[in-house]
Order: sequence, then C-alpha cells, then structure tokens
Amino acid sequence: MKNSIKNKVLFVLALLFGLLFINAGLDKFFHFMPMPKDLPEKMLKAFDAFTEIGWLMPLVGIAELLGGLLIILPRTRALGALIIFPVMVGIALTNIVQDQRGLPLVLVLSAILLWIMYENRAKYLPLFRK
Repeated sequence: MKNSIKNKVLFVLALLFGLLFINAGLDKFFHFMPMPKDLPEKMLKAFDAFTEIGWLMPLVGIAELLGGLLIILPRTRALGALIIFPVMVGIALTNIVQDQRGLPLVLVLSAILLWIMYENRAKYLPLFRK
C-alpha cells in the first residue's frame, strides 16, 4: 500500500514536472509567456547573451520538450531525467549567479528531478560498469 502511494505521488510530480518543461520548451520557439517586468538588469543581460547565441535556446528548447515528454512516461522517465539534468544545472546556476529570487522553485524542481533519478538508479548502473 505504501509503495502504491509513493508511486502515485511520484507519477503526479513527474507529470507536473514534465508539463512544466514541455511548456518552457515550447516557449523557446513560440514566445507565448511574457518576460517578467521586474527582472534585474543582470538577468536581462544574461537572457540577451543566451539569445545572441543563435543555436543555444533552440537546443535547450528541444531538450526541455523531449525531456519533459519522456519524464511523463514511467517507461522512459530515466532517459528524460538524464536529458533534463544538464538543463536543470544551467537553470540552477543562472538563478544562483544572476537572481536568487527563483531559487525556491529551482530547489523544488531539483528535488523532484533527483527523486526521479534516485528511483531509476538501477537503470543507470550499466552506465558505470566496465
């Protein structure tokens, strides 16, 4: 019974996590989410720099879309977590260095991702064997 509840909670969190990243990935291509008006100058300059590198944001958008889709499905969740992990590291570093107001959300998302990866640890073991 306990394991069933844990699996349901993990599924709901993975679903919400995946949908959030799908939304973020789609926004990289269609720009439907408005930029917050109170972003510090430092963060705006960072976003401008990311955008200036023409291939970077589409690459991140594809990783967010693909990773978000894969994380939703239990069978492909481990692969989705591996795809999202470097994106999440970039999000965390950007928030640590540029503007710490987003850190609470980043910490929650990081915790969800780490839980997903922990629950799929057996699938990762072959990557570390000789």
